[in-house]
Amino acid sequence: MKVAIVGATGMVGEVMLKVLAERNFPITELLLVASERSVGKTLKYKDQELTVIGLADAVKAQPEIAIFSAGGETSLEWAPKFAEAGTTVIDNSSAWRMDPNIKLVVPEINAHVLSKEDKIIANPNCSTIQMVMALAPLHEKYKMKRIVVSTYQSVSGTGVKAIKQLENEIAGINGEMAYPYPIGKNALPHCDVFLDNGYTKEEMKLAREPQKIFDDNSFSITATAVRIPTSGGHSEAVNVQFENDFDLSDVRKMIHNTPGLVLQDNTDTNTYPMPIYAHDKDEVFVGRLRRDETQANTLNLWIVADNLRKGAATNTIQIAEYLVKNKLV
Repeated sequence: MKVAIVGATGMVGEVMLKVLAERNFPITELLLVASERSVGKTLKYKDQELTVIGLADAVKAQPEIAIFSAGGETSLEWAPKFAEAGTTVIDNSSAWRMDPNIKLVVPEINAHVLSKEDKIIANPNCSTIQMVMALAPLHEKYKMKRIVVSTYQSVSGTGVKAIKQLENEIAGINGEMAYPYPIGKNALPHCDVFLDNGYTKEEMKLAREPQKIFDDNSFSITATAVRIPTSGGHSEAVNVQFENDFDLSDVRKMIHNTPGLVLQDNTDTNTYPMPIYAHDKDEVFVGRLRRDETQANTLNLWIVADNLRKGAATNTIQIAEYLVKNKLV
């Protein structure tokens, strides 16, 4: 199994290498791929020192799987070239997510839609993944009608430059700015770029991607995405209205019994999900479960996950694992 990691020198790329090693993904040859300025650098995988190669050389090598985390423009240009060479591409950018011909996959929910013919597979937005993971068992039983989500997203979602800005501000250093304002001691209601409708791209991803993942347009979503001064982990306050009523104890049992979810919901002991607890973990943490007392059949919940793990690296590698296990590559 020859595997290429495109964007291997980036933040998510580094986490991908870590997750591949932790999960003992079956690799006979690993290709580390990045832009021309990074070609020739070396990175460590397990006990090996591997040299970074360019995209053209990686296509010629014809890996079975190429996992992309190198930005939308790179994905749009190069994913088809890998696909033409027979490689199955799993793309972590937003480039292909809403293409009607490309599958958008969270393995625990809809990996069954994948086939050998899928040469480009899209990984959802990090905030989408944790939300649909928590809502999937509830949607199956109670049928979602409307979701209102507000996110509290870490600077790691923006990248290295944003982490450096936060670190500089904490240290009192004037440095390069990733955001139009300070992020320390602040909250920016501004994730990604603003669109003509007044929403940001991040907010519209949250509004559109779940419908595609569930293959269901019968529910609606509205979102507000906020950047906060945490270095890792995204949090979400979700208000979801169902067609059918629910029992809170049944909801807790469902979340507790769903693989990939961890229930942290005991206010007597101040037990609830937090980014500091989700750090470097693959699970999605769910808590603060309570009935919305202003509206029928409506639930409030708080969802937290490590955005670089399940929100990016781990989900792509789980897709790759599914492809290998089911002989789709």
